[in-house]
Amino acid sequence: MNGVNQARRLATACVLLAVGLAVPAAAQEVWRFDQTALVGGHATKVLGAPKVIDTAIGKAVAFNGVDDALFFDVHPLAGAATWTWEMIFKPDADGKPAQRIFHLQSVDPATGDDIANERMLFEIRIVAGADGKPAQWCLDSFATAGGQSRTLLNCEKLHPFGPWYRVTAVYDGKMLRNYVGNELQGEGELIIPPERPGRASVGTRIDLRDYYKGEMYEARFTRKALDVADFLKLPTPK
Repeated sequence: MNGVNQARRLATACVLLAVGLAVPAAAQEVWRFDQTALVGGHATKVLGAPKVIDTAIGKAVAFNGVDDALFFDVHPLAGAATWTWEMIFKPDADGKPAQRIFHLQSVDPATGDDIANERMLFEIRIVAGADGKPAQWCLDSFATAGGQSRTLLNCEKLHPFGPWYRVTAVYDGKMLRNYVGNELQGEGELIIPPERPGRASVGTRIDLRDYYKGEMYEARFTRKALDVADFLKLPTPK
């Protein structure tokens, strides 16, 4: 039995090494959504029929909110003790009330299964307008690992549909903060270990729930906590 167990441990170690090699070595990685087959140098698995469209700021990928999504065999912030995650997007006003836009998910290298409590999410909530006012949206950010988690959802800060937005989540090793533009939306204490390698989805939660309706232009992943002055800039309309 000892020989069998040693063989199993060796096989698991080999898998861990192989998966670990998929962790991006660069301090910063940019995913530009101007096609659906290859994004940020990573091949995609395409669900539904997300479309590449022309916009005022350049090409982007449009998701229908029903069955469109892109999947990646990489967790771009795996191994990062501190990080900044940014996304430039334009949600549609007629999407579902709760939408999971971008999901980073750790995977158990021994089984290939998703680790239930090791993930990061960008989400939005649509808040219906009152007295004839149009609906607006608020940002929901989430991170969990090591048995700890933090949700940042502040629907007292609402944003109109129509413009492009850059949203940002920053983790400095002690606090998780999120922003719309340069405006802080929420913050909370959080102490989590670096997440392990895994996969990602855009346009839906990793388990195919709560699809996103709108457009995606770019995402950036930085392996340190950035100051607001260093956040990704919105492109100038052409």
